[in-house]
Amino acid sequence: MILSLKDNSVWWQVQHYSELLYVLVVRNLKVRYRGSFLGVYWSLLNPLMMTGLYAAIFGTVFASYYKNSIINYVMAAFTGLVIINFFSASTSQALASVVGNGALLNKIRLPVSIFPVSTVGANVFQFVVGVLPILEIVTFVKSHSLINMLALFLPLLALTLVCTGVGLFVCGLYVFFRDLPYFYELIVFVLWISSPVFYPAAIVPEKVKFFLNLNPLSPIIESIRQIALSGTLPDLTLIWGALLSSAIVLVMGWVCFHGWRSQFMDLL
Repeated sequence: MILSLKDNSVWWQVQHYSELLYVLVVRNLKVRYRGSFLGVYWSLLNPLMMTGLYAAIFGTVFASYYKNSIINYVMAAFTGLVIINFFSASTSQALASVVGNGALLNKIRLPVSIFPVSTVGANVFQFVVGVLPILEIVTFVKSHSLINMLALFLPLLALTLVCTGVGLFVCGLYVFFRDLPYFYELIVFVLWISSPVFYPAAIVPEKVKFFLNLNPLSPIIESIRQIALSGTLPDLTLIWGALLSSAIVLVMGWVCFHGWRSQFMDLL
């Protein structure tokens, strides 16, 4: 009987959290795109423009690393850009989510973590509607394999976990350090430079590669490129590396956030 009550309590909490998450994701999207002509498809504008710029500057130089095909380089650069843009947008928005809803938290008892998670969720929806169809089409054209098309969801799951972990960490830290957004812009820039976004990972010297491999976005980008562009079956080593590093980041972010949570209300 006691176990049954506990199970019902856990299920109720999960259901309540899911309903709140849905409401906040919808609210986030409505506020973000109210009056917008293209809506979520604006998220494609920046990576498309930057891809064209990179192709014009580096296309002929780096094409040899992509089977001497500028088209392959264009798709590789686009893939890297949409990943880093997703990370930057979701974590930067998550950073201010708790402080920005401080007045609401002081009036209504809500699970604090719902705010950074909902910002990541809104960006996941935007990614699924805007970017994912393009990646799936490219994957099908290159591999003609349903396995590759389904496997594409695994590194994207890893990306979501990384963004959630980092989002929880930075939004908790922002409660204590209000100068964090300025410093975080520098961190995102370092992650962008240290990720194989517009350059192939093969050009990185071995002495530096170890440090760049500490970047959790690198295995995600490489895994997506391997699945979508190589035309071969998914590399399980790359997928496993992406999922493992993302799980570590998520756990670290969750532990830090919940360790600090008891101090939030005094500072909001």
